[in-house]
Amino acid sequence: MDALDQNSAFGAPATGKSTISLQYFLTVLRARWRLACYVFAGVVAFAVLATLIWPPRYDGLASVVVDASPDPVANTTAAVSLLMQDYVTTQVDVIASERVAQRVVQAVKLDKDPEWVEKWRKKNHGEGDITVWLADYLLKKLTVTQTNATGNHPGNVIDIAVRWPNPKMAADLANAFAQVAIDTNIELKVQQAKQYGDWFIKRSRELHAELEQKQKLLSDFERTTGITATDEKLDVENNRLTELSTALVNIQSERQDSQSRQTKASIDYESLPEVLSNPTIATLKSELSEAEAKQSDVAGQLGRNHPDYQAAAATVKNLRDRIAQESAKIANSLDTTAHVNVKRENELRAALDEQRKKVLELKHEHDQAAILDGDVSAVQASLDAVNQRLAQSSLESQTHQTNIVLLTSAPIPIEPASPKLLLNLGLGLFVGLFAGIGAAIWMESRDPRVRHDAELMAILGVPMLGKIGPIPTGSQVRKKPDRLLPNLDPSRI
Repeated sequence: MDALDQNSAFGAPATGKSTISLQYFLTVLRARWRLACYVFAGVVAFAVLATLIWPPRYDGLASVVVDASPDPVANTTAAVSLLMQDYVTTQVDVIASERVAQRVVQAVKLDKDPEWVEKWRKKNHGEGDITVWLADYLLKKLTVTQTNATGNHPGNVIDIAVRWPNPKMAADLANAFAQVAIDTNIELKVQQAKQYGDWFIKRSRELHAELEQKQKLLSDFERTTGITATDEKLDVENNRLTELSTALVNIQSERQDSQSRQTKASIDYESLPEVLSNPTIATLKSELSEAEAKQSDVAGQLGRNHPDYQAAAATVKNLRDRIAQESAKIANSLDTTAHVNVKRENELRAALDEQRKKVLELKHEHDQAAILDGDVSAVQASLDAVNQRLAQSSLESQTHQTNIVLLTSAPIPIEPASPKLLLNLGLGLFVGLFAGIGAAIWMESRDPRVRHDAELMAILGVPMLGKIGPIPTGSQVRKKPDRLLPNLDPSRI
């Protein structure tokens, strides 16, 4: 047939409908049913035969649980439990690692088995490491899964499954993987703790040497300056500076007052409080009053030329001179006091400046001592922290405990995990069905036929006037000759 015939063999005609395509498809299957059945039966038979002759495989299943409680040796806190899921996932990767697989090979002595040694020699011609080769092979047979605790949240239980031809070896391998995983976890913790311990030892020595150097600098400084970072010498000097400041303020006030009285004394010293309150001057003034009164009486009675008057006048003059002398003495004492106050003020100001300079130098030295003492304290604190971590790491490096515990050991499996007859039979039926249909369609595409009236009309593009049915031959003609005539339909001519 031409290309048009081949293109229309599997689909509906250009003017047809989908029902014609389905009808044609069923027609093809009815015409090629023997081929479809042969292919279907062959696939099913192959699946059953392969299941029967395929060597059985057994699954050894062991389980380990990861404890989420804080590790008392590692001094972990409850906050670590927030990362427990990541930790469990990491343990799954550790179990399925090359390191664990190689140790399992050595634990079960699989590398000493003559059968596997011979396989390795044939496979790799005796090159490479048999342990690595067997470890890679074991990892292909290993399945490590994390069980679900609630819903989609993974739990802390890890299932370890190993598929192996020998049921006892499957259980041994699963148990070996579980035990080696636990031992590897301990080794990793111990190894990490030892590495940290070595680093802490080295750091502790460095800090100890640094501490000795800082302490020596502090001691030399204290010996040179005679002060320490915690002594009270600075406080004493500060108190002395405060006292001098107070004394200076007081003497300045006294100096100003004495100068004011000195100025007043130069103008009118008789009105000075010191003069007015002086008892000697007060006595002399009293005597002067009495002498002046007596002089006035003698002048009225005897006259100014009388000797008694002259004697009274001399007494008055003498008293006035004495009052003037005493007042002059007081005025002179005010001048002396003012000069003394000025001198004391200058002395106190110089002493204050000297004390302030001394306090500043002492404070600078005290600050230097405090810095050196702070350096010593900081190095000491670092050394204490490192020694504490060193003790913790030393304790962790000696532990033989881990938070991974064997939950269930793998028992020797009784039923094989593969091949499964029912599963393979179901797959064989499914694949055989589609293979038979596909074979029929493929054969039809290789040798297409016109099997329907609509196909012929679509190909030729003209209406069909008549149809000749199957023409029997041989014995069919002799047995049923009358069946030829009904196939000729005169109504279609």
